[in-house]
Amino acid sequence: MTQESTKADGPRVGVLALQGDVREHVAMLERLGAEAVRVRRPEEFATVDGLIIPGGESSVIDKLTRMFGLADPIREAIRAGMPMFGTCAGLIMLADRLVDAIDGQQTFGGLDVTVRRNAFGRQVDSFEGPVAVPSLGGDPVRAAFIRGPVVDTVGPDASVLAALDDGSVVAVEQGNLLGISFHPEISGEPRFHERFLQRVAERIAVREG
Repeated sequence: MTQESTKADGPRVGVLALQGDVREHVAMLERLGAEAVRVRRPEEFATVDGLIIPGGESSVIDKLTRMFGLADPIREAIRAGMPMFGTCAGLIMLADRLVDAIDGQQTFGGLDVTVRRNAFGRQVDSFEGPVAVPSLGGDPVRAAFIRGPVVDTVGPDASVLAALDDGSVVAVEQGNLLGISFHPEISGEPRFHERFLQRVAERIAVREG
C-alpha cells in the first residue's frame, strides 16, 4: 500500500507515525472501518478527527514531535477536545506528570495522572494476561505488557478503567482522552479502539449537528 491513508466509510483517524508500533494500530482501525492516516507532519494532523499515540519509546516520541512541529498542535487539539488514545508510550505522552522521566522529557498532557515509565521492567520481562475492564463489558481483555508504564496516582479529573490484581492502574480515561499501559493492537483486542472511535464519532456529530 503506497497511500498515506486507506479510504473507508468511517471517521478519518490519525496514528502518530514517527516511531513505535504504527502498523498494528493502522490495521486495527481499518478492521473497524475507519480511515487510517499516518501522521508525520502538522498538515496531516490537521486532516484527522482523532489521534492514536502508539507504543514505542516515549522520550523519542517527545523529541521527534517537537522536531517535526507536532507537539504544540497536538497539545492545542487536546485542549480543544480532540479524542486521543495512547497505548504504552502513548499513555506516558498523555500524562500530566511523570516519574523517572529523562532530563528534559516533555509530555502532551491532558490526563490528570502521574505515570511511572518502564514499571514492568525490561523487554525480557514482557508478559500477556487477562485484565478485567468492567466498562467494556464481556470477558477480560487479553493484555500484552511490553516495558509498560503504570499509573501511580490518579487525579480527580481522571477515571480508572482497569487495574491489575495488585492494584496497579493500567487504564484511565478523562473526557475524550484514553490511556492504557498495554497493547490491544498486538493481542487483537478491538474494544478499546471501538471505545475511542465512538468518542470520535460523537465529536464529529456535535461539530456537524
